[in-house]
Amino acid sequence: MITLIIAIFVLGYACIAFEHKIKVDKAATSLAMFGLIWMVYSVFSGGAHVGEELMEHLGSTCETLVFLIGAMTVVEIIDTHGGFFIILKKITTRKKLKLLWLLAWIAFFMSAVLDNMTTTIVMVMVLRRMIERPKDRWIFAGIIIIAANAGGAWSPIGDVTTIMLWMRGNVTTVPLIVYLIVPCVVSLLVPLLFATMMVKKYKGEIFSQQELTYTLPEGVGRQFSRSVFCLGVLGLLMVPVIKATTGLPPYVGVMIVLGLLWIYTEIVYGQKRDIEESAKNRVSKVIEHIDMPTILFFLGILMSVAGLQSAGILGSVATFLDESVHEVFTIAGSIGVLSSIVDNVPLVAGCMGMYPIATPEAIALSADPAYLQAFTQDGLFWLLLTYCAGVGGSILIIGSAAGVIAMGLEKINFTWYLKTISLLALVGYLSGIAVIYLEHLIIGL
Repeated sequence: MITLIIAIFVLGYACIAFEHKIKVDKAATSLAMFGLIWMVYSVFSGGAHVGEELMEHLGSTCETLVFLIGAMTVVEIIDTHGGFFIILKKITTRKKLKLLWLLAWIAFFMSAVLDNMTTTIVMVMVLRRMIERPKDRWIFAGIIIIAANAGGAWSPIGDVTTIMLWMRGNVTTVPLIVYLIVPCVVSLLVPLLFATMMVKKYKGEIFSQQELTYTLPEGVGRQFSRSVFCLGVLGLLMVPVIKATTGLPPYVGVMIVLGLLWIYTEIVYGQKRDIEESAKNRVSKVIEHIDMPTILFFLGILMSVAGLQSAGILGSVATFLDESVHEVFTIAGSIGVLSSIVDNVPLVAGCMGMYPIATPEAIALSADPAYLQAFTQDGLFWLLLTYCAGVGGSILIIGSAAGVIAMGLEKINFTWYLKTISLLALVGYLSGIAVIYLEHLIIGL
């Protein structure tokens, strides 16, 4: 069973990677892979409790998908109403090099507050308004992926895996920020320096004077556009606050934001006399623009990985690392690289289940107390795992939610990303680990 499931996953992964060669949409491949993995698992396990496991994983997966649909819709509403004109108006540079650095650091700090999915959606939407040629945008989008993942790793609400570790008490807010912000900055800075040399070969400015002129959509005034932008962005900023204060999952917060923004726009359009004009930008029309193939691709990928988890494959990998390697940097670093291939959520969840938070009593009784010390609250392993699981997903474009979103929105070729961005992301990833190692030696982390 294990061999067959791994074969299905590897074959499906290869088809996704070479989507443009075989001319089959990656969403179709991921859905077929999801179904086949669970079918094999059900047949060989006798079907016992498979339905319950499937529903459990589907529930957690749908939480992510509902959040994604809500966030994408809110961002699409803002864009449809010209809200990003506010950002565009502040970005006055006409040079691609300056724009690269500006968008990278905006994405880095934005993803520390918003999730990396929402950050990537917003930044790619802005990028589309600034650069016309799709191939030129790909380098920028690649750096935005790295920046969004790096920015989410040092903030307790910046990434799904960070939230998991933070909510379970493996890491706490102050040590997380203090110890990881510098490694995360380095993990972006190093690729950004290399990308700077790549962008220099493109001659000319971002856009002509005519392209710089931005007009609001028909029937949308400047004040209305500004109010939609402010309500949408402030609403997204409130999503982690709602989660922290109520304990509700993030998708509830984003649905509240979407509902309130929908009500507001309906009230405004209801006051307009021109019914045909007001119908153009209503939310009921905006929803039609949501990229459903990307949503279905995300469903297939997450449920395929869930199948690997239920079959015990991910647990076996984690156990092998613990028993054969027995070295904190190697284990966490390997998990980070592995998270660029499979989803980092089950990997981190597996680590949390396999390695409980070490107590002083357990350390005193351990045959290797120095090793076990790394697994205490805010210990070296948990902080390193937080960094690796968040930043390592940038190595491959399908290794993170940010990468999947950018791939869907910009139709980025998997092979192009592998040849152009992956090495930059890997060098930045290893550079950040080196900084954590220095912190370990100097500060005694």
